Amino acid sequence: MGLFVSQPQGGGTEKTLQLNFGVETVAAFLPAEWHLQSLIQLTWPHKNTDWAPMLGEVDACYMELAKEITDRQPLLIVTPEPERVRELIYNKVNMDNVYFLECPTNDTWARDHGFITMLTEQGPLLLDFCFNGWGMKFAANEDNQINRRLFASGLLHGAYRNCLDFVLEGGSIESDGKGTLLTTSTCLLAPNRNETMNRKDIENHLKSLFHLEQVLWLDYGYLSGDDTDSHIDTLVRFCPEDTLVYVKCTDENDEHYEALQRMEEQLSSFRTLDGCAYRLLPLPMPDAIVCNGERLPATYANFLIMNEAVLYPTYAQPDNDERAKKVLSQAFPHHDIIGVDCRALIKQHGSLHCATMQYPSGCFVTAKENK
Repeated sequence: MGLFVSQPQGGGTEKTLQLNFGVETVAAFLPAEWHLQSLIQLTWPHKNTDWAPMLGEVDACYMELAKEITDRQPLLIVTPEPERVRELIYNKVNMDNVYFLECPTNDTWARDHGFITMLTEQGPLLLDFCFNGWGMKFAANEDNQINRRLFASGLLHGAYRNCLDFVLEGGSIESDGKGTLLTTSTCLLAPNRNETMNRKDIENHLKSLFHLEQVLWLDYGYLSGDDTDSHIDTLVRFCPEDTLVYVKCTDENDEHYEALQRMEEQLSSFRTLDGCAYRLLPLPMPDAIVCNGERLPATYANFLIMNEAVLYPTYAQPDNDERAKKVLSQAFPHHDIIGVDCRALIKQHGSLHCATMQYPSGCFVTAKENK
C-alpha cells in the first residue's frame, strides 16, 4: 500500500529531496505527462453534482473516455455509485482494465483534486495538495479528501506526502520533466488560494517542492467562461523535444485576440534551461460555443497524453477539429491522436484534460509493468 512520509524539514537542494525513510537522500523529479504511465483516473459525475440536469449527456462523454482509456491502459474510476457506473460501462469498455474506488465526491475534475506525483529512486511520491474549489468558488470538502481515501484503499503504490498547507491544482502547472515548470500568474496569484504568499514566495516554494531549475510565469491569455483563473492546461502545454503547443486566435474581432497575441509574444521570449527558444506549435481557436447566453471555454489545448495515444477534445467543428489533430500529430508523431466529443464537458467549464489525472509508472503495478 505504500507508506506515509512526513513533511521534510528544510528545502534541500534543487536536485534532491529529503524523504523521511531513515535512509539517505534520493533524487526526485516531477515527470512530464508523456512519461510512462500506470493508469488514468476519472472521477465520475453523479446526480448530486452540478451535472444532474444533463447527467445522461455527460455520462455518454465519460463512457467514451473510459472506452478509449481502457483500450490502452488501466482506469481508476472514483465514484460514490460504483454499481451504477459499472452497469453503464459493462460490455462497452475493457472491464479487465477498470478499478473502482467508492468515495463521496463534490464534482468530477480529477485533474485538480488528484494526486500530483513525483518520482524518486525509491518509487513514486504522491503529493496531496489542498483543493479548495478554485479559490473557494465551489464546495470541495469531499473532493479534498479523495486522495487520502484513495491512498488508504491500497490501490496506489508509493509514499504519501501531506502538502495540504498549500493550494495547488494539477491543471495549473505543466512540467517538462527536466526541471522547468510552466504556470499562469493569474491563477497562482489569485485571491483565496495562497494569498499570504507573493509571487517570489510561491516560486521559491515550487522550486523547493518539485526540485525545479526555473518557473516560467505566463502573464497573458484567458478563455471566456473559464472559472479556474486561467489554468495553464487550457492555454499552453509542454510536449516532447522542447515544444510548446498553444491556443492561437487569428480573428481580430474575437474577444480573446489581444490577450492571446500577447501570450504568443511572451511564449516566444521563453527559453529552455539550455538557453534555446521553444518550438511553438499553434492550435486553432474553436468557433464560439454559447449556452444560455454564456460563451463556453472550448479549447484544444486540454488534451490528455497517454502511453500510446493522445486524447483530445473535439467540438463538432470538423475543420477546426481536424486542424487541431494535425498539430498534435506534429507534437506527438508516434502517438495515435484520438478525438473525443467534449461539448458536454464545457457546459460545466472544463474539458478532457480537466476530467482526467495520469499516474506515472510504478504507482499501480500491473502484470504488464512487471514483465
